[in-house]
Amino acid sequence: MKILFCGDVAGAAGRKAVKNYLPQLKEKYHIDAIIVNAENAAHGLGLTPKTYAELLRAGADVMTMGNHTFDKMDVTEIWQKENVLVRPLNYPTDTAGKGFHIFNVGNKRLCVTQLLGKAFMNTKIPLEDPFQTIQSFIETHRDEYDLLVVDMHAETTAEKVAMGYFLDGQATLVVGTHTHIPTADAHLLQKGTAFVTDVGMCGDYTSVLGMTTETAFSHFGLGTERKRFEPATNSSTLAAVLVEVNEKTLTPTSIRPIILGDILENTIKL
Repeated sequence: MKILFCGDVAGAAGRKAVKNYLPQLKEKYHIDAIIVNAENAAHGLGLTPKTYAELLRAGADVMTMGNHTFDKMDVTEIWQKENVLVRPLNYPTDTAGKGFHIFNVGNKRLCVTQLLGKAFMNTKIPLEDPFQTIQSFIETHRDEYDLLVVDMHAETTAEKVAMGYFLDGQATLVVGTHTHIPTADAHLLQKGTAFVTDVGMCGDYTSVLGMTTETAFSHFGLGTERKRFEPATNSSTLAAVLVEVNEKTLTPTSIRPIILGDILENTIKL
């Protein structure tokens, strides 16, 4: 089985990358499941029903969110219908939406969930301890799935790495998101879990984390009036990881970065 996880889709440039490359990747590598982090898909912050539908058409099977889950209020319309959208699991239990999604991939059941890190994370919604939350979730639901993918959406490298080791042997894949820069540490941990600290973003890399340099400069103490962030649209790159899983042992056999598009060196050719 092959699982592709695409990093944070940042605005129109990210959506363009997903639409351009997902169909070709799925065909070339015979990918069985595609997971996309979509929390920045709608003009760089949040998700709307329209952009949700756009990513579905591009090939996403499941979408994860993050600290910008409710930046677009009409996101709640998605949860009112049959959906594949996953918000952070460690939000309070009465928060709108759902913290995990289980679906069939062939004859296996794949569970996708997401956690928000607490270190330096600016969120209006109070967070439960992500480590206790995921451990409790596994103890409660472990008989309901065969494979577990955890999107660890966090500010710090240390918290993402800690979660990887905490879930080593319990999760199929732990993938870091949120910081938008692909790290070079995709590997299998000692007990078999596939891990990467940050998968990177799908978007414009001639930018500050997907936002135009001009609007970003005003947020870093340059003595100018703060400007509203605007997504950059000069180039378009997809950043993802491709994980192969042995269907008999249900353990990952490899994890490899996939980078396609402008600016960054591409890891493959289509």
